[in-house]
Amino acid sequence: MNAPRRETHIPVGPIVAAIGGVLLIVSLGLDWYADLSGFNSFEVLDLVLVALALVALAELVGALGLVRTPLRPGTALVVGALALVIVLTQLLNHPPAGYQDDVETGLWLGIAGAALMLAGAILSTARIAIAVEPRRPGTAPEQPAASSPPSDQAPTIVDEPRP
Repeated sequence: MNAPRRETHIPVGPIVAAIGGVLLIVSLGLDWYADLSGFNSFEVLDLVLVALALVALAELVGALGLVRTPLRPGTALVVGALALVIVLTQLLNHPPAGYQDDVETGLWLGIAGAALMLAGAILSTARIAIAVEPRRPGTAPEQPAASSPPSDQAPTIVDEPRP
């Protein structure tokens, strides 16, 4: 007896947002201004950015159904937009510790991570997902039954019978 197929849907948006959250946390450990890392150059904003990145990771865990989270559907959009605004303001207005220093790689990775968080939130709002169908080893995929094309798509050339 054939058991009904079961498709698993993997949400794309929370995965992209979680990758952005991890990238944002990693960027805070790198240099943002000359020899100052994100953790060294900020007083409170580094902790806010880490908290926002952790919310993006919690969104992924909730979307995969591993844990129930109390996050509302629009939370990811607010978190991604807020993270991007905070990081962009630090590009335009350097903190006092790095006022005259050049921008380093960490800041650019922080912008990329925050942008990925926002892009993932937009994708999750659109409910884009990858459908995966698990198969048992050694079984061939089922082929759809052959059917005749609809009358409006019938072939224009008909085979003539052979003599």
